[in-house]
Amino acid sequence: MSAPVLLTCGDPAGIGPEIAAKAWAAGERFVWIGDPRHLPAGTDWREVAEGEAPGDGALAVLRQAFAAPAPPGQPVAANAAGVVAAIIRAVRLVQAGLGGAVCTAPINKKALKDGAGFAFPGHTEFLAHLAGVDRVVMMLACPGLRVVPATIHIPLSEVPGALTEALLEETIRITRAGLVRDFGIAAPRIAVAGLNPHAGEGGAMGWEEERMIRPLIARLKAEGLAVTGPWPADTMFHARARAGYDAAVCAYHDQALIPIKTIDFAGGVNVTLGLPFVRSSPDHGTAYDIAGRGVADPSSLIAALRMAREMAAARGV
Repeated sequence: MSAPVLLTCGDPAGIGPEIAAKAWAAGERFVWIGDPRHLPAGTDWREVAEGEAPGDGALAVLRQAFAAPAPPGQPVAANAAGVVAAIIRAVRLVQAGLGGAVCTAPINKKALKDGAGFAFPGHTEFLAHLAGVDRVVMMLACPGLRVVPATIHIPLSEVPGALTEALLEETIRITRAGLVRDFGIAAPRIAVAGLNPHAGEGGAMGWEEERMIRPLIARLKAEGLAVTGPWPADTMFHARARAGYDAAVCAYHDQALIPIKTIDFAGGVNVTLGLPFVRSSPDHGTAYDIAGRGVADPSSLIAALRMAREMAAARGV
C-alpha cells in the first residue's frame, strides 16, 4: 500500500492517544490525525502534511486543532467537534487518494451527542453517511474467526421483529462481497446462525429458521453461494466448526461478539464492509477508567492497523 493508513484520534480523553503512541513504538507506521497536545507526555512526534508518508522516527501527526486540553478520563464537551472533524478529514483524504485506509480510535457516542449534537449511533453509521452508502455491515475479525451480527445495537426483545429475510439476505451478500474484495477470498464460505435455541429444532423452539432462514439459504445456494445453516449457535464456534467457514453471520449482537471476544479478547478488530474505502477499528471503547495511567493494551489497535493495510492491499490500493 503506497498511501498511509490514517488513524483518527478518537476521544482524546480516552486511551486513543496512548495506544497510538504505543502502536508507533511497537513499529506500526501510520499518520495520526489529532491534536498533539493530547498525546502522552514525552511522546516524540513530528508534523506531516496531507498525503505525506509517515516515515520512521517520530510519530507522524497530521495536526487537527481541538478547542481544549483533554484531561484523561474526563470528556470535554468543547472537544467533541474536533473528534468529529478528525473523522471527516480522514474520510476526505482517503477519498482523495491521500490515504490508503481509515483506522478509527474509540469514540464515546454520548460525549459526541452532548458536545456536538452527533446524531449517529456510532462510527459505522457515520462513515456510511459520509460515504453516501445506504447499508454497511459490521464485522468483528481475529485470526481464528470472523463474525457479522445481522442486527446490532437494539434491545434483544426487538431482534425477532428486526431480523427480516431482506435484512438477512442483504447482510449475507455484503459479507460475501467484503470477503472477496477486502480479504481476497475468491469463494467465501458463510455459515448462518439460527435465531432460536437449537436453531429452532424443527419449529419446536421457534419458527424463524423453518419459515425464513432455511428457505433463504436454499435460495442463495441455488444461486451458487456457499452458504450453510441455520446452525445452532452453541455448536458453531469450536475449532472444528470454525474450520468449515470463512465468516459466521449471526442473528444478534451478543451471539456474534461473545465467541470472538472469548477467542481473542485483546486482538479483535472491527471492520466495516460495504464502504468504498477500507475502515478498521480496535474492538474496544474509550476506557476512561484507565486513561492516562499508561496501562492500556495496544494489541487491538495494532491488529486493526495491520488489518487495514492488508485489506487495502487486497483492494489494490
